Amino acid sequence: MNPTVFRLELRRIRTLSVWLAVITALYAGFITLFYANVAANAEEFERLLEIYPRELMVAFGLEEGFGEPGVFLHGYVFTFLWPLIAALAAIVPATRVAADADRGFLDVVLAAPIDRVRYLLGSIATQLVALAVPAAVMVAAILLADLFIEPNLPTGNVALAGLHALAFGAAIGGPATLLAVLFLDRGRAAAIVGGAVLLMYLINVITALAPDYEALGALSYFRYFDLRDLIGDGVYPVADSLLFAGIAVATWLLALLAFRRRDLAA
Repeated sequence: MNPTVFRLELRRIRTLSVWLAVITALYAGFITLFYANVAANAEEFERLLEIYPRELMVAFGLEEGFGEPGVFLHGYVFTFLWPLIAALAAIVPATRVAADADRGFLDVVLAAPIDRVRYLLGSIATQLVALAVPAAVMVAAILLADLFIEPNLPTGNVALAGLHALAFGAAIGGPATLLAVLFLDRGRAAAIVGGAVLLMYLINVITALAPDYEALGALSYFRYFDLRDLIGDGVYPVADSLLFAGIAVATWLLALLAFRRRDLAA
């Protein structure tokens, strides 16, 4: 990885990272403060939710134990907020190589004594930073808000949930990088990956609503992004994190191999 390229990429994502961090902090902090009221009146909230179809609550991970921290944070923060934040934080820097190629900026950079692999490694490292910042801010906002409420949230479990969230985001960034290199078209790569994330979310909802299609859920990232047991009981989803990491590393490696041979004029 070239330090100069890495610093350049960090400057280019600075505004995005700041805004994502601010949005994440405000939302996660506010929702966590609201949890105190939910926990104190869990039975009333659960009765209120009975007016909605049970299948809909299952789809959003809120079918039971609404007052439990794992169910609440999983449904209202990690499943509702993080996929959108992760998609933006991963896709924008991952597809930058395609945008640079389209503008001719990539030719200028690679005309210097910087090989393609080191250039793309800088982009990959930037993706990890862009994901790590809002993930860390999300965890920090939850734990900061927890100082002002009762009952206390399991600090270590929430921090580990942030680690799994980072792995989820990396599994978005890897394929986005590969498609950006293959197409050299930022719009197409971003649309395919963003559409795939949305499709996987819909698949997860459909399989919750229609158990006959449960096998289809294996194709969705969201099946492997269930943090209820981790936050509630401290059971870390090692296999799921390894799956996300494997997808990210495999697609990043394929992107590096493809970029070495990619005709930038094509």
